[in-house]
Amino acid sequence: MSRLSSEALLAQTAHREQWALPTRPWVMAQTWEHLLFAHWPISVDALRSLIPPDLSIDTFDGQAWLGVVPFEMRNVHFRAVPPMPLLSAFAELNVRTYVTHNGKPGVWFFSLDAANFPAVQFARRVYHLPYFMATMHVQISGDTVTYRSARHTRPAEFRGRYRPVSEVYTSQPGTLESWLTERYYLYAADRRGRLYRGAIQHVPWPLQKAEAEIEQETTALSHGLRLPDIPPLLHYAHHIDVLAWSIEPI
Repeated sequence: MSRLSSEALLAQTAHREQWALPTRPWVMAQTWEHLLFAHWPISVDALRSLIPPDLSIDTFDGQAWLGVVPFEMRNVHFRAVPPMPLLSAFAELNVRTYVTHNGKPGVWFFSLDAANFPAVQFARRVYHLPYFMATMHVQISGDTVTYRSARHTRPAEFRGRYRPVSEVYTSQPGTLESWLTERYYLYAADRRGRLYRGAIQHVPWPLQKAEAEIEQETTALSHGLRLPDIPPLLHYAHHIDVLAWSIEPI
C-alpha cells in the first residue's frame, strides 16, 4: 500500500476552504485503515449538556449527527522519528459529533477507545482527549472487516462486520457526506474546562458506500446517547494518510 509523503500531503490544500494549514510544523504522522463512518441523526438537545457551552453544536439542515467510527491506526510516528514496534499500529474506535467555534467547524469526541496503553496515556495527557483502554480484535477477510471492541472501564462494546459496496469517490462540497467527513479540526477540553483546538491534514476522503451488520453497539450509550432505531448512514475508507499538529488553547 503506497503512502503519501508529508510534502505531498502539505501540497494538497485546495479542499481546505475553512481550515488554513497551521504555520508551525506538524508533529505526528499516521495512517488510518479499514475505516467505517456509521452516522445516526440525533437531537441537539441530547448533545447539549455533554459539550462545553463555548462550542456550538454543528448541524446540517438543522439536524445534528452522531458518529461511531471503528478503524485501525498504522504507521504512527513523530516527526523525524520512524515508527516504533508495538506503538505504531493498533485498533481504535471513536464516538463523535460535530461542533464549531468562531465559525471553525470541527469534531468533538465523546470517547476514543484504543488497544494501546502508551497511546491512550499520551493522548489523554497531551491532547486532552477522552481515550480509554479497550480489548479489540480486527479481522480482514477479502473486503469484509470484522471488528470487536470492549472498553475496560465501563460497559461499552462494538461488534460487527462491514464492507465497501461501491467504487471509490470523493464527496461533493455542500453534501451531507462531505459535511460529516471533511473535518480538519478537533476540539478538546482539559479537566479545568479550558478548550483546545488541533489541526490535521489529509487529502479529500476516498469514500465508498458501505453496508454493515452491527451486532452490538453500546459505545454511544455509555455516554447516555441513545441511537435511533434506524439504519445508520454508512461510508467506508480503505486508507488515508494523515498529518497532525499539536493542540492550541482557544
